[in-house]
Amino acid sequence: MKQAISRILDEGLFFELQPAFAPNILIGFGRLAGQPVGIVANQPNNASGVLDINASVKAARFVRLCDAFNIAIVTLVDVPGFLPGRAQEHGGIIRHGAKLLYAYSEASVPKLTVVLRKAYGGAYDVMGSKHLGADAVYAWPTAEIAVMGAAAAVKILFRNTNEGLKEKEKEYEELFASPLPAAQRGYIDGVIDPASTRDRLIADLKLLRDKQQKVLAKKHGNPPL
Repeated sequence: MKQAISRILDEGLFFELQPAFAPNILIGFGRLAGQPVGIVANQPNNASGVLDINASVKAARFVRLCDAFNIAIVTLVDVPGFLPGRAQEHGGIIRHGAKLLYAYSEASVPKLTVVLRKAYGGAYDVMGSKHLGADAVYAWPTAEIAVMGAAAAVKILFRNTNEGLKEKEKEYEELFASPLPAAQRGYIDGVIDPASTRDRLIADLKLLRDKQQKVLAKKHGNPPL
């Protein structure tokens, strides 16, 4: 993921924050055509880029930081889901995961998202998805936007039989292991060539430079503390 980030940012310079804490997600600053941006990206080289409690809180606080100082947010997605397990459940993974969802949905700065590879389940939603108000969401041809991976999904859908599971996995992959169904449903704005990612993001940032978002009058929001 760091290689992808370096190829997108000006001069390949990425100022990473908190590299030793929750390394399964990357946060930091860079520039696109001179404009400062905040980067939030899953790191598949560490725990497959899964979202856990620490990663959710780390990313949520960074999104709020960018929004507070009017810095555009670029999200690079390669997430297989939320980390399962008793420890995560008892630690409040739903509550802490909701902090990231809240941070993205309330942020009023320009928000651009690129799905590089996996975008599974609820983790797809909270990583700057269209449903949370992202201004533009793109996907590489390698993107997979689905509830879960083919093997796990087939085991649940056809749990009462052991016959033809490989064929079912191939059928599932044909249906969902492609960004085209998501594009047809309006979940993404387009499937782009990875080599054009930087140019596309720069063009969108220019369009969104004067973005103003109207919000309902209220004293303050109610985040999941």
